[in-house]
Amino acid sequence: MERRRRTEILINGNKNVAATLAQQILAKYEVKTIEKPNNGLVMVKVRETAKNSLFYLGEVFVTECKVEISGYIGIGILKGHEPELAYHLAVVDAAYNAQLPETERWNEVLLKEEAAIHEQRKNSFMKILKTKVNFETMDV
Repeated sequence: MERRRRTEILINGNKNVAATLAQQILAKYEVKTIEKPNNGLVMVKVRETAKNSLFYLGEVFVTECKVEISGYIGIGILKGHEPELAYHLAVVDAAYNAQLPETERWNEVLLKEEAAIHEQRKNSFMKILKTKVNFETMDV
């Protein structure tokens, strides 16, 4: 599973999933913290469609962390102030970069969590659709 998809699942899903995966690594391997979870600002780049040019929309408040496992670096960065989740993301990323054997079993867990996220979004969307007004029937 690619990094972007994996990170989106861990950020949008249940926070316990990231914590559980990280704990599996923390229990077996030496995890060296390169950069403790800290806050920062990241510029958001957007493409303007009419002229197809890039510009900076503004800044986003993020929490970022870097760790190292067996010489492999992992990065955790997410919007908002969530230092624990940033640390867990960094540990999971480093584990994947180091190709640790534990990561082979994680794809199934991540796919289940992704399905749960889709189901939750679908239910939320269905609640919104119930309030949708059909203006064609108002003319009758």
